[in-house]
This record gives sequence, structure tokens and C-alpha cells, in this order.
Amino acid sequence: MDFGIRRERTGQGGRKLVREREEYFRLMDQGVSSLEACRIVGINSRTGKRWRNGRHASGDRRAVPPIRAQAPSSGPSRYLCEADRIHIADRLREKAAVRVIAAELGRSPSTVSREIHRNRHPESGAYRPHAAQARAEARRPRPKTGKIAENAELRDFIQGRLDKKWSPEQICQALRDAFPERPEMHVVHETVYQALYVQGRGELRRELAAALRSGRARRKPRRQAQQRQPRFSTPMVMISERPAEAEDRAVPGHWEGDLIIGKDGASAIGTLVERTTRYVMLLHLPHGRTAEHVRDALVTTVQTLPAHLVRSLTWDQGAEMAAHGSFTLATDIPIYFCDPASPWQRGSNENTNGLLRQYFPKGTDLTAHTPDHLAAVAAELNGRPRKTLDWETPAERLHKLLAA
Repeated sequence: MDFGIRRERTGQGGRKLVREREEYFRLMDQGVSSLEACRIVGINSRTGKRWRNGRHASGDRRAVPPIRAQAPSSGPSRYLCEADRIHIADRLREKAAVRVIAAELGRSPSTVSREIHRNRHPESGAYRPHAAQARAEARRPRPKTGKIAENAELRDFIQGRLDKKWSPEQICQALRDAFPERPEMHVVHETVYQALYVQGRGELRRELAAALRSGRARRKPRRQAQQRQPRFSTPMVMISERPAEAEDRAVPGHWEGDLIIGKDGASAIGTLVERTTRYVMLLHLPHGRTAEHVRDALVTTVQTLPAHLVRSLTWDQGAEMAAHGSFTLATDIPIYFCDPASPWQRGSNENTNGLLRQYFPKGTDLTAHTPDHLAAVAAELNGRPRKTLDWETPAERLHKLLAA
């Protein structure tokens, strides 16, 4: 079928695509998918989605209601109807269990239980179906008035604390402390942010947003990865660009690195593991784990090795590698970064860190260990036979490579 309404793809001014909408919904009623209907009609898939579902207000965009309600499905509605509520009331008078009632209605037991608790009489606790239907319909319309807008006392409390430059989270905790028995005075901090930033609500004075520590009058979206600030000033080279020879461990000289952290994050030890031999080297960081400290320790350590045994280094995206650019300039060794939350991409190093915890338990001060002690621990690990090395030790395997 060739639907040729939009032969001319220029701007349409005040035209509202009436014929396109009619054809789109006709195709949807026939069971055509939304994506295919949009293709046939000649509109963007986002336009079809907006016609079906509407759009919520966000930032400068106003809310848009659905163009047409969805066609009723042959199965039960996702919402309880008045007949369902009458059935619930009748069966409750007969002392039927909630699970039995839910099975009779073809609903989840949690749906029936939630219905009874939300829509029963607030004082007597009796479940009256027609009153329950009225309560459900009263709650359904959107958009709803915010909790802060409905409660002048709550609004004044929040505005007063914002004038004193309290954070929304501090204000919400103060509300719970000041009104422990009044749930209508309790909100979460996101409710305060919504009242400040979402246009059209008018729940809090807009100028109060300037009292927030960010100083922004509008929220800064951070959902799109392409809009985020780069993690480091020097662009990262990701692990996907690492040479294939490092992946299959055929060529020695590709290392994995990380830090093991001490008590309260105040101390650390750097760990380096060679991928082919599993040979371990430890970095002494007595003065802290800033990017400069880690860089200097790495430069000192790798300079003790032959150049052909240091071809690359793979690390996670920790802040301690912010100076990776200057490390590469000083040593001519490239650093490849793992994807976020992907520790398996440095599997040898993660395994070795687990072994090192036997010597450096969590919650201890790692600055107490001297360089000599770190060298002794590394030597002990390098002297252990490994199944993955056919029961050779990392030291033996490295010695063979150096001899060759």
C-alpha cells in the first residue's frame, strides 16, 4: 500500500496532518505495528508515539494529551471497573479470601489487596463499591496538584529553609523531625526539586532555585551520554581499541592495573599484573592516591622493566588515572580504559587483588606497609605455581621470557 499524502516534504505551517492521523490510527486498528504504520504514512515514529500516548511536560516543553484514546482490547482493562468493585464488596461480605477474589476476577492478589486498602472508608474501614469507584475516578485525572501547592504550612516551611540556604534533603529530614506524626508534612527531596524546577506548577517561588548550591535556575539534564562532561581532560582510549595480541595473551608485555583501598579510603596500594605470565608488581603509595601520586609510582615501576615487556596498560576509569596522558608522554606506554562497571575486562588483575587481600585485609591502614614488605608479598605471589601456567610460577615464566 502506498500512502502518498506527504509527497511534499516542506513545512506545513498551520496544517495538523489530519489525514495522516486518520490513516495512522486506521492502520493501527487493523493490527499494523506503530513503526510500520509510521513508515507507510510518512511520519517520524516519535510523532506516532506522541499521537498515541501524548507527552508529559519537561523543561520548556508543554504537555500534549493523546490525540485519540487507545482502542479497547478484548481482554480485561488494566484498571478495575465498577463491576469488579461490586464483586469485591460482595465477596468480602461473604468472608472470601483476597486470593480467591483475585482468582475469580483474573487479577493479581496484590491488585485486589491494594484496591481494598486504598478505597475503603477512611473511618469505618468498610469497602463500599460505588464510593470506591468515585475515589478511584477522582484520583485518575492528570496532571495532579502537587503536595506542596496544596499545603500552605508545608510550602512556608520549605520556603523559609530555602531562604537559609538549606538543601532539599536537609529540609525533608527537618520536616520528619518537626512533624513526626503528620505524614501530610512529609515529602522527599525530589518533590522539592520538582516544585522548584518544573514550569507551570508554581508551588515554590522560582527565585528560590538560586538559593540551591548549584546556583542553577534550571535543571541540568545528565541522561544523554553524549552530553556528559568528559571524565578526563585527556581523552580516554577504550579497551575496544587495544591490540588483539593483548586479548589472546600470546605476546607478553600487556599489563592490567588497579588500586586496593585501605581503611576509610585514606590509603591504597597499586597493583600491576602481566597478562601472559600473571607476574605481579606492587606500587607503594605512602602519600596518597591522587592522580599525580599514582602516575609517579607507575613511571618509577615500569622503568625497571625491559621495554619489550611493557607494551600497554589496561585500567578502569578511576579518578586516579586522570594523569594518564602525562604518563604516556613520559613512558611511551599507551593506557586502555575498561568500559564502566566491567571488572571482567581486567580479570587477571581482579583475581590477583582477591589474593592480595589475604595480606592486606579490608579496613586496614595500607600506609603501614613498607616498600620492602610490598616486594616480599609480590615475590611470594610470583613464586606460587599456577594451574593456568601449567603449574609453572609467574617468576619462572617471566624468567624464560627474559632469557629468550
